[in-house]
Amino acid sequence: MGLRRRVLVAGVLGAGAAMLASVSVAEAAELSESSGEPERGTIHRVTHPLPPRGRPLIIAHRGASAYRPEHTLDAYRLAIQQGADYIEADLVVTRDGQLVARHENQLSWTTDVAEHPEFAARRRTKTIDGVVTTNWFTEDFTLAELKTLRARPRTPLPGAAPEPVGSIPSLSDIIDLAREATVGLYLELKIPSYFAMLRLAPEPILVSALRANQLPDTSVPVLVESFEGPSLQAVRAIWNVPCILLIAGPVPADLSLVHQYAAGIGVDKSQVTPAVVERAHAERLEVHAFTFANASLADYRRYFAMGVDGVFTDNPDVARQVVRSARAG
Repeated sequence: MGLRRRVLVAGVLGAGAAMLASVSVAEAAELSESSGEPERGTIHRVTHPLPPRGRPLIIAHRGASAYRPEHTLDAYRLAIQQGADYIEADLVVTRDGQLVARHENQLSWTTDVAEHPEFAARRRTKTIDGVVTTNWFTEDFTLAELKTLRARPRTPLPGAAPEPVGSIPSLSDIIDLAREATVGLYLELKIPSYFAMLRLAPEPILVSALRANQLPDTSVPVLVESFEGPSLQAVRAIWNVPCILLIAGPVPADLSLVHQYAAGIGVDKSQVTPAVVERAHAERLEVHAFTFANASLADYRRYFAMGVDGVFTDNPDVARQVVRSARAG
């Protein structure tokens, strides 16, 4: 999760957000012309597409990222072994219009790109989310080129190999893993308005992949998340998949507009209170709290007692331990 994301709620949109909704839906409409899907611009009214929960969801935040380099197949596999209900993949776009799993489009923080002399000239200075940064960016690389890089942990991890390990997984790689393991996919569209300005809107790319794999289904449920409401509206306009609006900062008092296109909200755990959960549930919205990083058992129990419907965790094994102990009690 990136705390710099701003909340974009339907009905309270700036000019840039309105542009995103227009561009994304227009481009994505090509996918739905021959499929019998709703017409361009149609938003599915969500009553509550998520099933009743007997316990909170365990969402593996970037995989089992406390133990393995984030957004690698190794991290996802470990999360599945540790009992995650969903593996989370943050998705960014490549130059050739593919989705890959990285928390941001800057590559040097989690790959060995700086050690590849063949890519030295790709280093650029850009403004991302209002911040000027010099780096290598996914949108300047093809998927094949990104596959030559090796992933590395953002910070040192206990027990993790010191050298770069694993490649950058594509969305297709992650879908294949989920099919094999029958685990849910929690897919975040990162900075979609930025990519839309580059004519690389991620929404139609995502929907095309879901459609090709006939997802979601009963064995691989899918949730799509974003900090940008218009991006979720664009997805909902052409594909029937539950969406979760991520919120950085305080939760808006009125959530009725969010309910028009989302099945839930993702909330910074510092902003989760019993009153917030009650308000969201009154609008038939689930509450997924982020992020539990090396949290104590008591911390999980406190949020479960508030009634949250899911937790994003770097330690799926610890969350699973709490869920199992609650069931046993």
